[in-house]
Amino acid sequence: MDFQGLAAGIAVGFGVLGPGVGIGILTAKSSEAIGRNPDAAGAIRTNMILGAALAEGLGILSFVLGILLYLKIGTP
Repeated sequence: MDFQGLAAGIAVGFGVLGPGVGIGILTAKSSEAIGRNPDAAGAIRTNMILGAALAEGLGILSFVLGILLYLKIGTP
C-alpha cells in the first residue's frame, strides 16, 4: 500500500492550517482596532494587507512543496 498521496496531503494540510488561522486572527484584530480607532484605519488596513500577503505566501509555499513532495516520492 502506497502512502505518498496521503503524506503529501497531510503536509499541505498542516502547512496551510497555520496561515489560515493566522489570517483569521489578523482580520479579527484589525477589525477590532479599526472599530476602536477609525482615524487610523488606513495604517491598520495597510499593515493587515501586508501581513495577510505574507501569511498567504507561506500557504502557497506549503502547497507547492506538497505537490513537489508527491511528484518526487510518488514516481517509481
